[in-house]
Amino acid sequence: MNPVLCVRNDRDDTLGITPGSLAEAGVRFACLNAFDTGVRWPALEEIGGLIVFGGEMNVDETEQHPYLLAQRDLMRRAVEAGLPVLGICLGAQMLARALDARVYRAPVRELGFKTLRLTAAGRGDTLLSAFQTGDRVFQWHEDTFDLPAGAELLATGDDVPHQAFRLGRTAWGVQFHFEVDALGVEAWLRVAEPTLSRDWKRSADEVRDELRMYLDEQQQRSRALLAAFAGLLRR
Repeated sequence: MNPVLCVRNDRDDTLGITPGSLAEAGVRFACLNAFDTGVRWPALEEIGGLIVFGGEMNVDETEQHPYLLAQRDLMRRAVEAGLPVLGICLGAQMLARALDARVYRAPVRELGFKTLRLTAAGRGDTLLSAFQTGDRVFQWHEDTFDLPAGAELLATGDDVPHQAFRLGRTAWGVQFHFEVDALGVEAWLRVAEPTLSRDWKRSADEVRDELRMYLDEQQQRSRALLAAFAGLLRR
């Protein structure tokens, strides 16, 4: 079994509970820092699946971050080849963009734990059924996306309607950060704290309070989601 490729777009991203969850499921993985100079993107034949994580850039900032083009191409080809693909936050937007859907500024910026609602398709989905309507999930984004042609909406939210989608049987985009751990969010907060109240209308302490209230339950759900994804990789 080839390893699942985990693509990191943010130097401060710990990848949360993902590495531990994949290891517990017996799945090999390799991490690639997309921002590294001279990074070599693997051929599809070298990977068993693909997980693309978040980042502070927007999907079309390709002049500042030219590796986004190669990443988008890899995602598109992985979907076409039927490999298991999972995009998280920026990764979900990248997946939508790779599949010719529009990515644009959301009605509101979301930061903190927001209420999730599953659609009927989401309640029966292999991955998203790990969550339930009413769960609070961690958000940190300012953009959203249209659904790619043929995709099913799996989850929605009060302010940003497109929270998760699936295309076919092996490709998922999830807007919310189900994968985070406390250390990872704290790293992001340290970087963003000087401008957090101005740009996001939240304080770091408010976000920390929500982490204490909601993170444990989210991680339980997320481990089940990642275990289901790992099951696809083992087939």
